[in-house]
Amino acid sequence: MPLALGLTLLLPLVLGVSAGQLSDRLHPAAATRWLTASSLVAALTSGFSLAVLGFTLLARWPLVARLGHWSTASLERHELAPGVAAGAAGVTVVALLVCALRAVWSAARGLVDSELACRALTADEHGLVVVDDKAPTAYAVHGLRGRIVVSTGMLAALPADERRVLLAHEAAHLRHRHHVYRSLADIAAAAHPLLRPVASSVRFTTERWADEDAAAAVGDRALVARAIARASLAGRSVPPAAALALTGSDVTRRVRALLRPAAGRRTGLQVALSLALVAVCASAGWAERSTEATFEGAQVAAGQVSVLSR
Repeated sequence: MPLALGLTLLLPLVLGVSAGQLSDRLHPAAATRWLTASSLVAALTSGFSLAVLGFTLLARWPLVARLGHWSTASLERHELAPGVAAGAAGVTVVALLVCALRAVWSAARGLVDSELACRALTADEHGLVVVDDKAPTAYAVHGLRGRIVVSTGMLAALPADERRVLLAHEAAHLRHRHHVYRSLADIAAAAHPLLRPVASSVRFTTERWADEDAAAAVGDRALVARAIARASLAGRSVPPAAALALTGSDVTRRVRALLRPAAGRRTGLQVALSLALVAVCASAGWAERSTEATFEGAQVAAGQVSVLSR
């Protein structure tokens, strides 16, 4: 069991270290999906392992042992985890659970706020809202239908072909529901601090995904790179927290990526990564069955002691 628990506890660290490289090696769409899914798996399995370790200390308390009908002596013989480590794990998992719940609440509130904002904005048939503002700004507000908000200052700063890039980029954010991936990755990062680099990478890959969609729409990767660079230089205002903006998340890396050929799907790498996640999930399952067997043995031992004492 210690090895199985160790694998689940190690996964967030490995993901946090490798997230940046994976976001560059995989196609942005694949990287977004895989990083989001893996961060959720890492948060859930590591949280489960911490909960198991914490419960091994709680289970040795006489009151809890009586309620569970198991022998504390039997549990201590199995040496599930040192008391200090189990106690630290228990405190940690409670704190992380509180952080995760706060992140879920924040994400839910953000969805509601965005939907209310969308309903308050009068848009054309394409969901475009042009605001009279000299500050160059462009962003997508997610909702059931979503809105693309562009200022007159941004439209004036870009030539016609780069405006097409801007609109295609923001439309891609809405079409692919990028805010969902970002929210899930943020929740996972709240549930485990080592996953914060993964959440940051998901923000980057969603921007890259929208960049690639825009490049496919206009048929010119260099044009998209110029539009991003020009919009970044022109726009210094900060969009709403619930918005996804063209100039967000490491403009320099995005421009460099667009000036290179598009990344391949790398199916082999995705399969290998998926198998690694399956192995971690299997380790968590094995640890759960092993722990359950230990407690069942402790219940049998408690029953035998009860019979002998009569």
